[in-house]
Amino acid sequence: MSRAQIEAAIPHREPFLLLDEIVAWEPERIVCRKTFAPSEAFYQGHYPQFPITPGVLLCEAGMQAGAVLLSKIVEPGKEGVPVATRINDVRFKRMVRPGETIEIEVNLVERLADAFFLKAKITCGGQIAARFEFAVTQAPLLQ
Repeated sequence: MSRAQIEAAIPHREPFLLLDEIVAWEPERIVCRKTFAPSEAFYQGHYPQFPITPGVLLCEAGMQAGAVLLSKIVEPGKEGVPVATRINDVRFKRMVRPGETIEIEVNLVERLADAFFLKAKITCGGQIAARFEFAVTQAPLLQ
C-alpha cells in the first residue's frame, strides 16, 4: 500500500514520517516497512564514526504504524489524533545501520473505550531489532 494511504491515515509528515509502505493491514494487525537512508540528518550526530539508528526512532516508527492501524478502528468522523500515553518493556536487540530496512509489526492487544493497548516488534534482516508495548489514546484536535 502506498505512502499516500499512510499520509491519509495519520498526521505525520516529512521529515518525521517514519513509514515508507504498508505490507499487510488486518483488523488488529499491521506490518509496515521503513528504509533508513544514509543521508538521514540524525546519522550526522548519532555516533558519527559508527552511525546507528536511534532506538527512540525505532519506537516512534512502531507507534506511527500503530496509529495507522487505529485509523480504521476509531469511529469515522471522530475528531482527534492518536497520542502515545505509555511505553513499556522496551527491548533493543540489534542495531539498525544506515541503508537498512526495518519491518514493523504492530498488534492491537486490547481496547478500553478510547484507550488502545498495542505490541510492536521491529525486525531488520530477519532479526529482532526492538520490541515493546505501548498505549495510545485519541486526543482532541486543538483549534
